[in-house]
Amino acid sequence: MELFGTAGIRGDVTSRVTPELALSVGRAVGLDVVESGGRPDVVVGRDGRTTGAGLAAAVESGLESAGANVLRVGVVPTPALAYASQGRRGVMLTASHNPPTDNGIKLFVDGEEYDRTLERAVEDRVEAGTSPAAWDEWGDAYSMELMPEYREAVASYAREYGASCEGLRVAVDCGNGVSALATPRVLDELGAHVVTLNGQIDGHFPGRESKPTPETLKDLRAFVADSDCDFGIGHDGDSDRIVVVDPDGDVVHEDTVVAILAEHYVRASDVSDPVVVTTPNASGRIDERVSAADGRVERVRLGALHEGIAAAREGGGDVVFAAEPWKHVHTAFGGWIDGVASAAVFARLVAESGLDGLREPVTERPYRKVSVSCPDAAKEETMRTLESTLPAAFPEASANTDYGVRIERPDNSWVLVRPSGTEPYVRVYAEADDVDALVDAATDAVEEAVESAS
Repeated sequence: MELFGTAGIRGDVTSRVTPELALSVGRAVGLDVVESGGRPDVVVGRDGRTTGAGLAAAVESGLESAGANVLRVGVVPTPALAYASQGRRGVMLTASHNPPTDNGIKLFVDGEEYDRTLERAVEDRVEAGTSPAAWDEWGDAYSMELMPEYREAVASYAREYGASCEGLRVAVDCGNGVSALATPRVLDELGAHVVTLNGQIDGHFPGRESKPTPETLKDLRAFVADSDCDFGIGHDGDSDRIVVVDPDGDVVHEDTVVAILAEHYVRASDVSDPVVVTTPNASGRIDERVSAADGRVERVRLGALHEGIAAAREGGGDVVFAAEPWKHVHTAFGGWIDGVASAAVFARLVAESGLDGLREPVTERPYRKVSVSCPDAAKEETMRTLESTLPAAFPEASANTDYGVRIERPDNSWVLVRPSGTEPYVRVYAEADDVDALVDAATDAVEEAVESAS
C-alpha cells in the first residue's frame, strides 16, 4: 500500500482522505508512539478547510484509541504545527495548495516530516489493520495555545538578521489560508506596516485559488504596483509556500528568492563548510551566489529536503539553508519548511538592502519548463536511454544522473530531464541565454528515447 506522496497524504475527501483513513493513520501513529516508549503526546492541528474538523476528530480518535495523548492546537499554519512537534510527534490536516475539495495528512517527528522509513511503517499498519488498546489504556486529549509562542519565536529568530523593518511597507495575500494567523502579525511585530489581502480564513478559498501563482496573485500584484509597498508576499493555504512580488507587481523568480536567502545564510555563518541543500530543478544562480559566499550546494530529489540535510550532515557539512521552489527550511530555526519564517527573514533583508539591492548580484537567465508525453510503463527505459544520449548531445558539459539527468554547461547554464511522479510525462527544465535552443535539443533527445521505449 502506498499512501504517501512527496508531501504527505493528499486527495479528495470523499474517495481518498476519508475519516476512515484518518482514523487508521491516527491509530498507526499512536501505536508507533506507544511501542517506541517515547513521549506519548501527539500534537494535532489543521488548516482552515471545511473538512478539517471532521478529519482531525478521526485522527484524534485513532491516536487516543492506540494509547497516545492528543494535544489539540486547532487551526494553525503547518510550520506552526511542525514547531510544536519538536520533542514529540505531530499530525497536520492540510492539503496545502490543493483545491478545497481535497484534504491531507502530514506527519512530523521532532520538527521534521516523517522520512520514508516511518511512512512505510504507517502504511504497513494501515494495510494490516489495527485494533484499539484495552479500554483502560486509551489516551486523553488536551488543548494547547500555540500561536503566540510560535509568532514570537519567528520574530525573535528573524531579528538576528538584516535590519529593523520600521518604515517598510509590505502587502501580504493570505489567500484565505492560515497564514492570516501568522505572517501579518509577525511582520507587524518586526515594525513593518502591513496591508493584508484575503485575510479571512475560509476553507472555500473565495478570494483566489490556494496555490499562489502569477495568475492567482493578480490582485496582489495590481495592489502592490498601484501602492507604495516595498514588496508583496503571497502564501498558499497552509503557509509553507511563499511567493515574492516586486514593487512593479512582477513575481520575483522563486530561484532568485532562494539564491538571495542562500547567499545570506552562507555569509552569516561561521562554520568551515557551509552547505545549501536544494533540488535538481533549481537554478544555477543558486550555485553562483553560494559559491561567491564560499559555500557549496548539494542536491536531493524533490520532496526530500530532510533527506538531503541528513546526508550533507553525515558527509561532514554544516547545512545553513535548504530549499526547493517556494519552500524553505531555515535550519538554524528548525527542520521544517516555513513560509512564515521566510517572510520575516526576507523582510529584514529588504529593510537592510532594498529588494533591488538583493537582486542585483543574482544572474537571472531565461528559464523554461516543457512536458513531453511518455507512458508510465516507458519511463524507466526512457530515462535509462537518456543517461547516455543526453550527455552525448552536450559533450562540452558535465552530467549528473542522481535524480534524472542534469546537464551543466561551462557557462553555468543547465538542463534537467526527469520523469513526472504523478503524470504521464517526462519534464524538461532549462535555464540559459539560449534557452529555446537548449530546450529544443533536449526535447528532441527525450522524444527519441520515448519512441524507442514505447
